[in-house]
Amino acid sequence: YALLLMPGFIQVLYYYFFSSQVHRSVVYGEQPRNRLDLYIPAGTTGLKPVVAFVTGGAWIIGYKGWGALLGRRLAERGILVACIDYRNFPQGTIGDMVEDVSRGISFVCNNIASYGGDPERIYLVGQSAGAHIAACTLVNQAISECGEDTSTWSVVQLKAYFGISGG
Repeated sequence: YALLLMPGFIQVLYYYFFSSQVHRSVVYGEQPRNRLDLYIPAGTTGLKPVVAFVTGGAWIIGYKGWGALLGRRLAERGILVACIDYRNFPQGTIGDMVEDVSRGISFVCNNIASYGGDPERIYLVGQSAGAHIAACTLVNQAISECGEDTSTWSVVQLKAYFGISGG
C-alpha cells in the first residue's frame, strides 16, 4: 500500500522543496517554530484571496509542511496559502500554541499584501488539532478585543473560519 502511495508523496515533496512558488520558513515570531510556508499562485494578476491554514497533528506532531498538498492545489486555483507552524507539546502548552498561531495570523493580516495576497479576503482554516488551536485563538482574540486590546490584528480582518475534523 505504501508503495502505491509513494509516487504521490514524491510529487508533493518535490513541489515543496523545489517550486519557486513555495516560500518556505518565513519568520513570523521569535520562537524556533514561528515559521510559515507561503504558496504563491503563478501567473495571476491582482491581489489574491488568502487561506491561513493551521495543520493538525494531535498537538504533538503538527508541522507546516503537512499543508503542502492543500497549498499546491489552492495555489493552482489562484489562492495564496499561508501554512502556519506552531510549537507542539511538550515544547509548548495549548496556551503557547494559541500564542504562536495568533502571531502567525497577525503576520498574515499585516504582511500578506507584500506577497500578492488580499488583506481584505483572509480565511482561517484549521484541521484536526489545528482546528482546535485556531478556534481557541479566535476566542482568545475576541475576548482580548473586549478589553483594552493592544494586539496587531483583529477577528474582523478574517472573512471566515473553517474548522475541519476538529474538536
